[in-house]
Amino acid sequence: MFTRLARLTVAALFLPALLPALQLACAATMPVAVPRPSAISAPAPLKLDDPLPIGAQVKVGKLANGLTYYIQRNGKPENKLELRLVVKAGSILEDEDQRGLAHFTEHMAFNGSRHFKKHELVSYLQSVGVKFGADLNAYTGFDETVYVLPLPLSSSLSERKQDLDKAFLVLQDWAQGLTLKDADIDKERDIVLEELRLGKGAGDRMQKVLMPKIYNGSRYAERLPIGDEATLRHFKPDALRRFYRDWYRPDLMAVVVVGDLDPAQAEQLVKRHFAGLRNPAPARLRSYAAIAPRTDSEALVVTDKEAGPAAILIRYPVRLFQERATVGGYREQLIEALFGGMLNARLQELAQLPTPPFLGASSALSRLTPRYRSYNASASLGTGGATAAIDALVQENERARRYGFSNAELERMKKTMLRTYERAYNERDKTDSAVYAGEYMRHFLEGESIPGIEAEYRYVTELAPGIGIDEINAYARATIPADSGKLVVYTGPTKAEVPLPSGAQLLSAVTAAEQREVLAHDEKAVAGALMDKPPVPGRIVAESHDAQLGLTRLTLSNGVKVILKPTTYRNDQVLMSAARFGGQSLFDEADMFSARYADTIVAAMGLKDLSPLDLRKVLAGKAAAVSAGLGSNTDVVAGTAGAADVETMLQMVWLKFAGVRRDEDLYKSFIGKQMELARNRLAQPGALFGDTVVATLYGNNPRAPRALRPEDIARIDLDRAIAIYRQRFSSARDLSFIFVGSFDVATLKPLLATYLGSLPTPALPTAFRDLGLRPVKGVVKREVKLGSEDKSTVSLTFSGPAEVSEAEELRLSALTEVMNIRIIDVLREKLGLIYGGGMEGSMTRVPYSHYTVGVTLPTGPENVDKVLKATFAEIGRMRMEGPDQGDLDKVKTNWLQSYRKSLQENGYWVAMLQNSLTEGTDPATILSFEKDVAALSVADLKRTAQRYLNPENYVQVVLNPEAATGAPAAAAAPAAAPR
Repeated sequence: MFTRLARLTVAALFLPALLPALQLACAATMPVAVPRPSAISAPAPLKLDDPLPIGAQVKVGKLANGLTYYIQRNGKPENKLELRLVVKAGSILEDEDQRGLAHFTEHMAFNGSRHFKKHELVSYLQSVGVKFGADLNAYTGFDETVYVLPLPLSSSLSERKQDLDKAFLVLQDWAQGLTLKDADIDKERDIVLEELRLGKGAGDRMQKVLMPKIYNGSRYAERLPIGDEATLRHFKPDALRRFYRDWYRPDLMAVVVVGDLDPAQAEQLVKRHFAGLRNPAPARLRSYAAIAPRTDSEALVVTDKEAGPAAILIRYPVRLFQERATVGGYREQLIEALFGGMLNARLQELAQLPTPPFLGASSALSRLTPRYRSYNASASLGTGGATAAIDALVQENERARRYGFSNAELERMKKTMLRTYERAYNERDKTDSAVYAGEYMRHFLEGESIPGIEAEYRYVTELAPGIGIDEINAYARATIPADSGKLVVYTGPTKAEVPLPSGAQLLSAVTAAEQREVLAHDEKAVAGALMDKPPVPGRIVAESHDAQLGLTRLTLSNGVKVILKPTTYRNDQVLMSAARFGGQSLFDEADMFSARYADTIVAAMGLKDLSPLDLRKVLAGKAAAVSAGLGSNTDVVAGTAGAADVETMLQMVWLKFAGVRRDEDLYKSFIGKQMELARNRLAQPGALFGDTVVATLYGNNPRAPRALRPEDIARIDLDRAIAIYRQRFSSARDLSFIFVGSFDVATLKPLLATYLGSLPTPALPTAFRDLGLRPVKGVVKREVKLGSEDKSTVSLTFSGPAEVSEAEELRLSALTEVMNIRIIDVLREKLGLIYGGGMEGSMTRVPYSHYTVGVTLPTGPENVDKVLKATFAEIGRMRMEGPDQGDLDKVKTNWLQSYRKSLQENGYWVAMLQNSLTEGTDPATILSFEKDVAALSVADLKRTAQRYLNPENYVQVVLNPEAATGAPAAAAAPAAAPR
């Protein structure tokens, strides 16, 4: 968003390694144990047939014209309002001459209305800090269209009133005030067609074959939101106006208002702006398309030479579904969630076998539309192909249906569920308004219950303990289909490593798996704790305080340093970060692939004497995750925990330095998955284009940061990867650990002395090595011909040495932001050459001081030269004149809004403190951002453009399609079998 948040940080280097742990933490989150609010008298006992209430936190009302509104006061973030206009009208309602016009109507909402001329709306909202695309946005689905308007609120009462009136006027115009002029409609065609072009590829081609089967001949298969290309090119403007007139009506609309605003004032604004809307007379019936249940079994094989990883889907018959409306229904929802969690945990176990039947798999009841859902089993295929995956999927489902689950599995999943709800309850006053807005949208569109987190926390804590294993197993028997029609789908690349199955073979594999005898699940006992006893503690030998930034700095007896920043931004979040120089740069070319994967290989084998699955069992109900890894030039440690689980997080840190669990089988499983993904990537034009950009930029240097190929993965050695990891993570020397979040310093200090103060700190190199990786100089141009679709991508990269400073980084970031405004204004809105794309830039001092500015612009082959000409014209204008003052002011306003919000986020403080340590800068500059932004001038950015957008030093790579036109996805004749 802005330089001090967006620049490459040490934290960004370890994020990929931490993601699996973070996902685990999100799934098993334990917050501080906070009791439910007491009342004068105990609440009445729950009755299963009681209706679920609408929570007191939200006011739900309906105007006389049928428009529904939701209003909630919420102070997170401060001085901000989340507004939504939700329309129960999407592509499913299009007439035959309107295919794609629901989505086209959404586009036209930004192209002129009763109170805002074309371009005025976006320009005004940018001027108050709303960023087009990132903040201001909209989407169209089958059954709905949603407009998103986050509004910063000024501290000035007069400005606040003006902005509120204008924002509600925007929503009012979206609802029934679009001008929809012929010329504006025709101008927007090119942009919508570019969006359609952007979505073309293997997925789109295969989807067109699959949709009629997935939706079993329903109208949904014929009404994809993006629409029909011929219709988009040739429709009459009156067809668009007819859709808007028929379906944009108050009885199909909701207005959602959540944020830092008095509810009474919000309600007045809703009534003032929406009570006058009128429904058409006569009004067309808003019906919902039916999906016929499948009675026979059928199989389909759909392949494409550019397809992603091969996959299997078994879709059982669709069922009508309505959201639960009673306490008993809520209890059923908990049973469903517990069942799904346990079944998918078993499938994850199978994915970690030495020769796994699939790369990953899941089984669940999933929603197909607001009114239908079905039971599905799906898997991403490995070298075993479709038969092995089908056999494992069907048998694991059958095992659960016949034998159910164990008490141990159920208790672990209950812990996970209870902790998740507990954390949501603890964070109820720190939850972002956008989260609540999404909940109310789902209530309007799908009927999702909204009793409020206080009520839901009570339901879970009182109902979940009473759910027994017999009830769960009865639910499994009733839910997992035993004998029904089904659709079996194989999708994948045309050139597969294993022979492609036929439809008949898929059905035979399913039948054989259904008939095979299965045994009950073997539940293995695991340790109850990470550590038997804590290590011998170290000591705190020095302590200092930074009152300006609210920091406590500690030095431990082993030399490890700690920075503590307790906050109240979240009630149940503690983030940790540590970094030092070193990383992959210290290892020679022969070891570079083993070094790149060392941390992920070690993590894939578990921790201490626990496999990853055993570790998950031990951590059930705890919010703690830790990652240790090698970045390009750094060693990094990262962690996250609930406030009550900081000790667990610190134990995991200690164990990361205590040794490596070697597991040959899990290593083989991991490498097999990576090999399969790398092999499949070779068929994807976008991926190969990215590789070409990197290779061209760095002159084919083998140390360039490109994705690995199968032959690269084959060079990884398990023992060498372990040795590299141990070399870097057998010592904590020169690490400074940063903690930010909801903790008490006095309580935390003994834990830090125990676990961080006892880490080993023998000598090791803690400096990075400059490998001499440099971009090419001069103008280098290259064309790549890949892919069968009629689409292209333009990539420009400007790079070179720079004198890096915080001020210079800020100027470069401002330049790219202003350029993005110009790219959208000119290349998209004025010329209609692109749908999306843009410019981004960064600077870093490591391993040498340099900058990189990249431009990526997807377009059509016929427009490549026009895109290049227009882009360089804007670059030349920026170098000659600098930006418009108005555009620079828009960037400044958006940055200041984002900065003020970021100051209330733990993640921002962790990243900024880590940056200051790694780059040797003064952390106090965190607080000077507003002053530095205010000082930015047009002349500054003009000089920055002259310095970094050098027309005599850039790399240009253009992706064009292959000469031959693309054929549609190959689809084997479907096989069918009667039940």
